[in-house]
Amino acid sequence: MIRQPTMRFNAHLLQGEARIPIEAQYDSRFSLLIRFFNGFPSNQAAEFSKIVFQQNGDKIELGPCEYIVEPHHQNFQGRLVFKQAVYDLNSLFFKNKIDKLQTEFSNLPLILAHKSKIKSEFKEFTAHLTYDLNVYKNIFDTLDARYADEPEPIKQKVQEAIIETEGRKFMRFMDQKLEDFENIIIDYSKKEHERHGYYLRKQIWHFLMCAPFMARTNLKPRGYSGDSVMMKMLYDNRYEGRSTFAKLMHKHPNEHPAAQAVRNRRKLIATMLGELKTRGPKSRGQKIKVLSVACGPAFELQDILTSAQDCALFQFTLLDQDKSALSEAASQIAALENKFNTKIEVELLNESVRTMLTTPKLEKMWGQFDYIYSMGLFDYLTPPVAKAVIEKLYKILNRGGEMVVGNFHISNASRYYMEYWLDWVLYYRTEQDFIDLLKDLQTAESRVLFEETGSQMFLHVQKTES
Repeated sequence: MIRQPTMRFNAHLLQGEARIPIEAQYDSRFSLLIRFFNGFPSNQAAEFSKIVFQQNGDKIELGPCEYIVEPHHQNFQGRLVFKQAVYDLNSLFFKNKIDKLQTEFSNLPLILAHKSKIKSEFKEFTAHLTYDLNVYKNIFDTLDARYADEPEPIKQKVQEAIIETEGRKFMRFMDQKLEDFENIIIDYSKKEHERHGYYLRKQIWHFLMCAPFMARTNLKPRGYSGDSVMMKMLYDNRYEGRSTFAKLMHKHPNEHPAAQAVRNRRKLIATMLGELKTRGPKSRGQKIKVLSVACGPAFELQDILTSAQDCALFQFTLLDQDKSALSEAASQIAALENKFNTKIEVELLNESVRTMLTTPKLEKMWGQFDYIYSMGLFDYLTPPVAKAVIEKLYKILNRGGEMVVGNFHISNASRYYMEYWLDWVLYYRTEQDFIDLLKDLQTAESRVLFEETGSQMFLHVQKTES
């Protein structure tokens, strides 16, 4: 079972002059589960001018809203949805930020004026790029139409032939365009990168949306780019999409160094934990306790647990703030248990960095671990937060235990491709930046490793016995 925080609170609804007390609970990004007190009729729909409650000592008022009857759902009587301003409750409860779905429209005049600050050379590049992509798309779409009525096996073989010939030429065209564009933007300031990336994405939006990978990183349906669905696309590294052009646009970023680095880090963790398997637990009869922070769907468990004997060696704790990712991890575990006809000792924690930072004695909540790893979390943490998180994790590491955290290096060859095309912005670090996160930990022995592409580095920390 997933252990998760319960975002449940008391509130009241306003209906005319009446204040109606309720209990509410966060359940989805745009709705609350509610239960009425004091006999308010819960078997019929109703509208309210607002909902009022306290969060972190602040008074929050949201509305207008509507009650929808949905009995017997987690013992609540129905849901509350918003009628005019549609509030993003995920942002409110987990990022402490009031965000409305319609916010983009309020900024429309500024967005439309955005183009006046774009450099002329970049406008010219984008115009030529858009023309070229349209020409390529038109030709590939025309070819698709010519064999559309063929039997499915024939259609597949014809498309494969086109991809392996003209498709690979298109990939080389994309490589050249990326090289040209990076030569133009290389000296831009951070603000200029943000501005010109936004401009590029809006110009080529329909090309991005046809590619499943690019569409997902840009739309961020779960609120962040690197979700578990995107991770599966990276690991699968296949041609995906509804047309030849879409498949090529999907595959190109999956062949870039950053994507290969993600695949490499999965192997690296499996190798390191494989070495732990050979050493076995410190004490007879105990298991090796492993914590994966921001675990996602934990695909690497397929590489780590290759037999029933492996399953018996480990006790896993998988932590993520994304409930969907944890559910996918649970499915991975169930499949492995079925495959090896055994049980895997695992706990799923639906927790966030905020919980980690605000809990005084984390070991009492989560326990102590022999091995802690986190592959994708630190790419999203500012230096102060990253330092605080690594110190918290170090405290729950057993003496003699090991910790490995990943971070993309500042020299990541895919950086501007990710930022401009995929709207995927990370906090990059140098080796020294990484080492400096540990400067206040006197008993830590550390080294920095790189995977084969050199795009991603890993801080390996050992907690000395002294």
